[in-house]
Amino acid sequence: MIAKQRVLHISPALFGPDGGIFGGAERYSFELARHMAEFTPTRLVSFGDKESCQSVDSLDIRIHGPAWRVRGQRFNQIHPALIRDITWANVVHCHQQHLLVSSLTAFFCRLSRRRVFATELGGGGWDISAYVSTDAWFHRHLHISRYSQTVAGHDGLGTCGVIYGGVDTELFAPDPAIAKEPLVVFVGRLLSHKGVNDLIAALPEGLDLEIIGRPYDARFQADLRRLAEGKRVRFRTDCSDADIVAAYQRALCVVLPSVYRDCYGNESRVPELLGQTLIEGMACGTAAICTDVASMPEVVENGVTGFVVPPNDPGAMRAKLLWLRDHPDEARAMGEAGRRRVLESFTWPAVVANCLKMYAADVDPALQKQ
Repeated sequence: MIAKQRVLHISPALFGPDGGIFGGAERYSFELARHMAEFTPTRLVSFGDKESCQSVDSLDIRIHGPAWRVRGQRFNQIHPALIRDITWANVVHCHQQHLLVSSLTAFFCRLSRRRVFATELGGGGWDISAYVSTDAWFHRHLHISRYSQTVAGHDGLGTCGVIYGGVDTELFAPDPAIAKEPLVVFVGRLLSHKGVNDLIAALPEGLDLEIIGRPYDARFQADLRRLAEGKRVRFRTDCSDADIVAAYQRALCVVLPSVYRDCYGNESRVPELLGQTLIEGMACGTAAICTDVASMPEVVENGVTGFVVPPNDPGAMRAKLLWLRDHPDEARAMGEAGRRRVLESFTWPAVVANCLKMYAADVDPALQKQ
């Protein structure tokens, strides 16, 4: 392993105006860095409107600002103070490849003989990679699913690997004191490619549905509320982590019904890079239903931890919801199997171990002297 390994994680944006983490991609980089700090010196850097420093457990967090927004893009920022952080580290991990900060970081790391890695978490912004491939600028590409590796065009590329994602299995855990209810839960952003309209259409009698997430599209939100009329559907737009955990614990199942083609005819090539909410629900001992889309079949083992159904097919989803409703003992066994699967494959210590192994692979001997 690299001597005196010091790891710098770079996230394009981390904290919102209220101090909360923005979304799934930002949460991923934060949690990975936080858990990595338990094993090796780790720093997480991001950008914002003002300079700040803080520590969370053993993790050193630095927000550089006011940062320059590349072409005014909120999630494509850079600040010259980043150079100091790079010179502190001998391993640099960029979260999002196709951003100007990532390309410039990779270029500087190559010049200064530092190891540099990239993980694609969706999104991006203006970058020189729009004109020339920067794939070879990074020592390795660490993907969060096999699907992510495929859509990036990295299948067969020797300098890539799959590290997956994790959950805090102490926070997301079953509570034996909480009884399961005839409840279906969706957690996520209310965007049309999430397929929530199909879930509402599929909801059978005898089951409640809680839709947890903030609306991002007024038209889609209005359409969802019309579909939900006369059904036992509750929209919850402002939930804490504790609220979400409690919902998972009470639920009969968690559902992620994402689609490639939404109800308006729009195409989404990458609707899910992992399926984090499925993992969270499974960690709480809850059966999972997902569509046969993107990375999600890598998470849900059909017939064991839940069901994988065709996308854009409310009838197929309704059939599985009815089966779980009518077979509570089997549903409980699926939830237990899901918890075991998470403990085996989707914990943050496992992701950290995968990363550290990749960081140390094929190390340039010169790096050992840093």
